[in-house]
Amino acid sequence: MSDIIQLLPDSVANQIAAGEVIQRPASVIKELVENAVDAGAKSIDVVVVDAGRTSIQVIDDGKGMSETDARLAFERHATSKINKADDLFALHTMGFRGEALASIAAVAQVKLKTRHKDNEIGSELEISASKIVRQEPVSCPVGSNFMVENLFFNVPARRKFLKTNSTELNNILTAFERITLVYPEIAFTLHSNTTELINLRPGNLRQRIVDVFGKKLNHDLLPVEVNTQMCNISGFVGKPESAKKKCTQQFFFVNGRYMKHPYFHKAVMNAFERLVPVGMQVPYFIYFNVNPGDIDVNIHPTKTEIKFENEQPIWQILTAAINDAIGKFCEIPSIDFDTEGQPDMPLFDPSQEIIAPPQPKYNADYNPFRPSETERRHNVPDKWEDLYRNIGSDSNTQEEPQLFPMSDDDSYTEIMPHDNGQQIVYENNELTDRSPAHYQYKATYIMTAVKSGLMIIEQHRADMRIKYERYLQQMCTQSAHVQQVLFPEVVHFPASSAVILDKVLPELAKMGFDLSDLGQGSYSINGVPAGMEGIDYRTLLVNMVAEAVEKGSPSLETIHKSLALTMARVAAIPTGQILTNLEMESLVNELFACSNVNYTPDGKAILCILPQSEIEQLMG
Repeated sequence: MSDIIQLLPDSVANQIAAGEVIQRPASVIKELVENAVDAGAKSIDVVVVDAGRTSIQVIDDGKGMSETDARLAFERHATSKINKADDLFALHTMGFRGEALASIAAVAQVKLKTRHKDNEIGSELEISASKIVRQEPVSCPVGSNFMVENLFFNVPARRKFLKTNSTELNNILTAFERITLVYPEIAFTLHSNTTELINLRPGNLRQRIVDVFGKKLNHDLLPVEVNTQMCNISGFVGKPESAKKKCTQQFFFVNGRYMKHPYFHKAVMNAFERLVPVGMQVPYFIYFNVNPGDIDVNIHPTKTEIKFENEQPIWQILTAAINDAIGKFCEIPSIDFDTEGQPDMPLFDPSQEIIAPPQPKYNADYNPFRPSETERRHNVPDKWEDLYRNIGSDSNTQEEPQLFPMSDDDSYTEIMPHDNGQQIVYENNELTDRSPAHYQYKATYIMTAVKSGLMIIEQHRADMRIKYERYLQQMCTQSAHVQQVLFPEVVHFPASSAVILDKVLPELAKMGFDLSDLGQGSYSINGVPAGMEGIDYRTLLVNMVAEAVEKGSPSLETIHKSLALTMARVAAIPTGQILTNLEMESLVNELFACSNVNYTPDGKAILCILPQSEIEQLMG
């Protein structure tokens, strides 16, 4: 029997390893930038073309490599970070596996120019699919210059499954932000197709967070600081009023390494349990500094999953630190006592043995039952006898008032199933005849009588459906009216939103938003759609863009629906607003003119009918 087990060639083994380490262009940038940080760089520049498909270039001013090290760095498990197994429990660097450069070289064409600070001349190395094409001396500055071209050129299946350029660029921005938030003392730049997306100067941690996510966040950050023998926790957490429904500004870092930890996330949100509405998320930037021997980062090649030896005690420390930050730094409105015109309060004098009680002053002659000398006003109208002249006669018998009077043609409403499972409301087989009188219950529901029973309409959801279809039509016909604002406000979008802004901004203009680009992700709001009085349109814009970014790389139709839904949800009649019968009638008429009167765009029921039979059964 012949042997069937054989040792794989290094090129095949490297491609298999690359599947774990290098998943997309963002993985290449993460590994190269982390190596630059470990090399002691003070300035790191990243340039991508076609979201990394064509080329990725990472330039740093670190200590560089010698000619021998440059060649050895592309071998599997070749690293300068550790020497023995015990070093895995005392890691102080970002990388340690020695697989990143070998994996990159296995699936791309790599050019490296590097010079060590002790050498007068550098070395240029060119590798393609793990094979060294050439190596020769070159004149270059101290540091390293990696050029990665044609990623996955020899693995067509992997290249075919890459997402669109906007999605891949968004992943690059996300990975880039995670590194920049850990090292505020390093200058970072990121260029995409000759366009500068990020330019961060060295500074402190708070300044770095503000530079990445906008100046508005600066006013919402509460410092967190606690030092114990088990761990040190620092960073910032948002104020309760900064909570959002969908918040991507949530980061955990341990020993300078980004991590995902749902257990610690729950600790942070528990501190805000009664301070923010259910489902809202608060931004946070939490940095853990623990003994490297108490954590294990060697779980997954991405190093985002980290195990803690003392997870439960750290959870309690984190919860206490967040509670302390909220209690210590939350702004409490001061109480202003106005003492002008108030009587002086006497101070207690211990030397005074007898304290005289205050003497009340009153009018002994006052009698509330004594008629006043001034002439009283007579409230009885003239000829009051006429009001009771016809009492007892049959001619004055009034009909019993009806809550939901029916029209003469006895209109009725029925709900019948549609072929696709969706319910459509029919009234006399048409959507026209309805009862003209409506009743509003608890300023939330509109109730109207129909032949089959009692129709109940949720006013906020009904208006949201109406405005949603109206905004969609405006974007298609570009018929929105712009209302110029007296004092323009500035809205800032983070760099991670820059990818989708090019698609979203033209659609926002169709809806009636007049925005001027101020550079660095900031825009001036010069005009808003007419009829949006009283709405915080700056927050609305941020939420609309965030909703579009969350969908990855949406089509134009998806952007239209996302923007229209976000805007309709904010602009719709709020729950609790009292409506007149004319307003309710107008709302019902506009609702039944919509394409779908049963459900909101996000799938919630707008109306229901309480059948007449159930009402009679309840009444006995």
